[in-house]
Amino acid sequence: MRGLQIPLNQTQKVRLQRALEKLESLSSKANSNASVTVADSIPVNYEDGILKGHGTSEFNGEITATICGIVERVNKLVYVRTLRARYKPEVGDIIVGRVIEVAPKRWRLDINSSQDAVLMLSSMNLPDGIQRRRTAVDELNMRSIFEENDVVCAEIRGLQHDGLQLQARSQKYGKLERGQLLTISPYLVKKRKQHFHHLDQYGIDLIIGRNGFIWVGEHIEARDDMVEEQVHKSEQHTTKFDITSASLEEQERTYTSLETRQNICRIANAVRVLSTLGFIISVEKILDTVSLSSSLNLGIHEMLGSEFYVLVAEKEAVQRSLTKEKR
Repeated sequence: MRGLQIPLNQTQKVRLQRALEKLESLSSKANSNASVTVADSIPVNYEDGILKGHGTSEFNGEITATICGIVERVNKLVYVRTLRARYKPEVGDIIVGRVIEVAPKRWRLDINSSQDAVLMLSSMNLPDGIQRRRTAVDELNMRSIFEENDVVCAEIRGLQHDGLQLQARSQKYGKLERGQLLTISPYLVKKRKQHFHHLDQYGIDLIIGRNGFIWVGEHIEARDDMVEEQVHKSEQHTTKFDITSASLEEQERTYTSLETRQNICRIANAVRVLSTLGFIISVEKILDTVSLSSSLNLGIHEMLGSEFYVLVAEKEAVQRSLTKEKR
């Protein structure tokens, strides 16, 4: 509770304290053998030729931890993984970033890490959908694809000496529009098989980036660029009346309905609540939090009230205790 910046009355403080203590006791029992603090001794078998990794040091013939975290073992390597740290990129991670610079043949993105990432023009699909060599004309038209402050989804391709290399060679990657970008602590996002989620009941696309950037936006169907190019060429021969009607259709197609905007805000507030409480972010927990707010007939703004934080923490404590009893 020390780090929570939530205005609570005395009753809510007691309830939240009990829920967090229960959660802490359950997690500490599960990770009692793996979690260490500074100067804790790490039990190892010296006959196996142990290699000391990050967060470890040898003192008086024993391997001790120099940071707080979880002990990890990879073959002979022993290291300590910190729980709260800046995002450390890994090849294959799905990330969400914001364009901060359009440079020659590349875009530079902020991905909430210690260094920026680079998306090369040759590492993404062109709007026409044709696989071909990039020309000088493509380089001149880079701002028509991405420009500063655009939100982009991509995948980490490699870690080069000149920075992180990204790639966006799939229809699921690219520019994100008509939604909200949320920033949370990266340690709350664990690597999973699926980071793209289509919440069909809400008409929402949810992208949980490994770097702590989460996108909540309106669902957009995958488009065939070749078909759109043919339609665009045929529409060039229309009259002024047809152009006016086409522009109205374009506005209707890009308009986000009130219900969808409300769903975006409700799901975004659920992420904010879970992040503030320090819970691991997953699509299941987000949907449970949204369902709880709907069952209580809470308004979107009421989800950020003190009482709802307490209710979410109490529900999580009950669920974890029931899960442990089943085991």
